[in-house]
Amino acid sequence: MSKLLDSENAIDQLQQYLIKGLLIRATEERLLRLFGEGKLYGTVHTCIGQEMTGVAIANALVDGDIICSNHRCHGHYIARTDDVEGLIAEIMGKQTGMCGGRGGSQHICNAGFYSNGVQGGMTAVGAGLAMSLKKLYPGRIAVVFIGDGTLGEGLLYETFNIASKWELPLMIVIENNLYAQSTSQSETLAGDILDRAKAFGIRTSHADTWNFQSLIDTSLECTEYVRTGKPLFFRIDTYRLMAHSKGDDDRSVEEVAAYRERDPLNIYINSEPDTTANTLITIQTRLDNAVLAAEAAPFTSASPTLEDIPSEAPIEWTDISLENSDRQSSLIHASLKRNMSSDGRIILIGEDIEGPYGGAFKVTRNLSLDFPSRVRNTPISEGAIVGIGNGLALGGMLPVVEIMFGDFLTLCTDQWINHASKFQYMYNNKVKVPLIIRTPMGGKRGYGATHSQSLEKHFMGLPGTQVLAINSKLDPGKVYDILFQTVDKPTLVIENKMLYAMKVTSDAPEGFYWQQSNELFPSLRLLPSGMPDITLFCYGGMLPDAEKAVDTLFEKHEIIAELICPTVLYPFNPWPLIQSLRVTSKLVIVEEGLSFCAMGSEVVAQVMQSAPGVLKEIQRVSSPRHPIPSCGPLEKAVLPGSEHIVDAVRKVLHR
Repeated sequence: MSKLLDSENAIDQLQQYLIKGLLIRATEERLLRLFGEGKLYGTVHTCIGQEMTGVAIANALVDGDIICSNHRCHGHYIARTDDVEGLIAEIMGKQTGMCGGRGGSQHICNAGFYSNGVQGGMTAVGAGLAMSLKKLYPGRIAVVFIGDGTLGEGLLYETFNIASKWELPLMIVIENNLYAQSTSQSETLAGDILDRAKAFGIRTSHADTWNFQSLIDTSLECTEYVRTGKPLFFRIDTYRLMAHSKGDDDRSVEEVAAYRERDPLNIYINSEPDTTANTLITIQTRLDNAVLAAEAAPFTSASPTLEDIPSEAPIEWTDISLENSDRQSSLIHASLKRNMSSDGRIILIGEDIEGPYGGAFKVTRNLSLDFPSRVRNTPISEGAIVGIGNGLALGGMLPVVEIMFGDFLTLCTDQWINHASKFQYMYNNKVKVPLIIRTPMGGKRGYGATHSQSLEKHFMGLPGTQVLAINSKLDPGKVYDILFQTVDKPTLVIENKMLYAMKVTSDAPEGFYWQQSNELFPSLRLLPSGMPDITLFCYGGMLPDAEKAVDTLFEKHEIIAELICPTVLYPFNPWPLIQSLRVTSKLVIVEEGLSFCAMGSEVVAQVMQSAPGVLKEIQRVSSPRHPIPSCGPLEKAVLPGSEHIVDAVRKVLHR
């Protein structure tokens, strides 16, 4: 006999579960009607036929547990929160929605519930949330819902591996409905579903929605196991009775009809016609009121422009005075150590960052000895690493994720673009994502085409994020100190490989001196004693070459250049540069990456937009338009250096 029937209230409980399922189904059906009436926007993915998975799992959860869902999230959300009104208003784009109308059908957040529409993307985020629960709220668990189509996503297996090795309280629930959109599972799936998780040493369980009493019991057993601190993979066989979204359904009518006959809610309606008739009337009345209330509410307000070009404000400059400073790698290490000592939320994860190795460039050396539970080696799984960082940030931690080489950021692009950068906005400011990603960029070490690139341009321009670049004249430890004190958004920090071994000093060529601005993360300028002829602009690892070029121009060619170097690449403040251009009107932009659609393009655009007419002539210095060679002499010849900058300046001045 099922455990469900052991109590005298079992029948009443079962009816309450089924009534919850009826509420979910009726809500989904109403949403389809609203879409047909032109009152919804975008698309709607209903869970009709799968309602009881959400009901069973929600029944097994307690306050403080977390759910991460996907594009087909409505049933999970209603089962967990009962917030039909907030869901309908949200999907109708109204301010009374649980995310103020910003998230819509697929992107909702409320009361420990998070969903996103990218297949598999929330699996790693859920693992990060589970990790935060393990540290902050032992006994609480995170549940991630996926469909069987997600079995094709590599991030899922990266997450399996880490969840198993780190013993995270994570339950991944797969709603196995046999189709990925319109493609049959038989066309795309090799091997056994449960064997995938078993291969990572993860316990598995199996139930279905047609034996609902057993599903309730199994769900309770699964969550109790996960509360012991171990992951579990729960396969729930089910069937989606409606189209993937709206009307795109190519399945045979006979197949769908056969599953309608087996559907537990249809069976309940047919077996209890009087009871369910009254229940459905009550539900429809509630839905009518919810729709009327949503229709009366205002649409979500106009989206704010999060990163407008800042208005001109007075810029104060102060002289830089640094003597006998340490190497960059040591300064960053010292900042990580002192901030971890004072803030227990900070956790470092990355490949090979524990001692004795301490990272490819030794920045995290021995920090794992000082903070053994807060500095963690990860597998080579960049997507999952950043996804876990996202989850840790959502869960109240302050994660620092090291990506060993900046080239490898391409492997975690989805977590940066479709998750980290969007959570705060689409969840209507209910969350913050204080995620820090550190990575070395740049060439000139002979590492070749896939370990020498400067790819930061691909990660700039996303509202709600910031990108910083460490340079050779500003103490990077102080940059990180400020960042740890202020970070409230996903932040990418570019650390150039060639700078790690350099000491940070304020030394300047004769006749010049260094100053820093009063911005939170200062811009730098190398100021001449006399009136400059031209302005140079660079950032990050190009600063030593640009400084050398300034010296050469002055000593050999009697050309006086002023040099501007920002720390914040995005959002970019053009006014320190404009201040210089008001004197010179001539600009040479220097960056190590490819110039097309790069930082230099945006610099020119913002200068022209903010101060029309201030820029008269321009030249750009950047990498060649082919992969970076491993051959040392050729790499030196093609990557921008001081001699290239000197040539560009002379070209501008002697046209």
